[in-house]
Amino acid sequence: MRKMLAVGGAAMIAMYLLGGMSARHEIFPWPQLSALKKMVGGEKAAAPSRYSFDDKERLIGDDSKTLVTCPVQTDRTAVLLILGQSNAANYGGQRHRSNYGARLVNAFDKRCFIAASPLLGSSNTKGEYWTLLGNNLIASGQNDSVILAPLAYSGSAVARWAAGGDLNPVLVDTLKQLQDSGYRITSVLWVQGEADLVIGTTAEAYRDHFMSMVDTLRQHGVVAPVYISIASKCLEPSNGGFKEHIPDNAIVRAQLALSKSGHGIREGVNSDALLDGDDRYDDCHFGGTAGEKASQAWLNLLRSDGRLETSR
Repeated sequence: MRKMLAVGGAAMIAMYLLGGMSARHEIFPWPQLSALKKMVGGEKAAAPSRYSFDDKERLIGDDSKTLVTCPVQTDRTAVLLILGQSNAANYGGQRHRSNYGARLVNAFDKRCFIAASPLLGSSNTKGEYWTLLGNNLIASGQNDSVILAPLAYSGSAVARWAAGGDLNPVLVDTLKQLQDSGYRITSVLWVQGEADLVIGTTAEAYRDHFMSMVDTLRQHGVVAPVYISIASKCLEPSNGGFKEHIPDNAIVRAQLALSKSGHGIREGVNSDALLDGDDRYDDCHFGGTAGEKASQAWLNLLRSDGRLETSR
């Protein structure tokens, strides 16, 4: 009896280990058993979602959005083209919505929606601070209406935005959609650089790829200033970053040099210096306080440059 129990126990242990190894390495009999289960029970249908995405995981649909007639652009309308990676996309720790109805809209695919997080055109479904910036631009009297046109992809290196990169055609398509909607871009806001620091992009390569992206803008009729943020900080391996941040790095040097190179390029917000550890909810992405600080910094910058342009 004892011998039978020992043999049976050993067999059960062997079957358990075999099953675990089979599942982990996708070897017989796990794939066959999984296929049989699907044939008998069928695939479990995915739960419905209000969100829809394109093949690059960019948010392109949200059932909660309010479609409105696109505002007519005047000399008191800001049309902001927002480009970059996750801290320009829907990864913020706080959501916002328009305080001014259809005076602040999210332009996407030749249509306009009352601005509210998350914004169509960028990846993820969390918060963002561009809607807060739009509210502040209108509240300050700087603009009567604001058009937000975001195009931001998490983890995107600058090379992907340059000619030949996979995001360059998407950029061109976005520019054409805005033009077809009757919009002239007034400012381009670039928030990117963290991915390039991680992969080791040189200052020279960053400059060349960025200028190629700017050339794309100019070739398609965008004469507006391009604001390049000083952005390279994204910590922790869970975010694809490093344990510690070195402020003086190749990406920051490239961004600072580009901001002084002419060609309609200006220095944007320096989020590396502006934000502290408490402002980033996961050591990388902007929390609520970071969004408030960044939107205020962008407001100050755009208002200052607006007054400069008016005085000329």
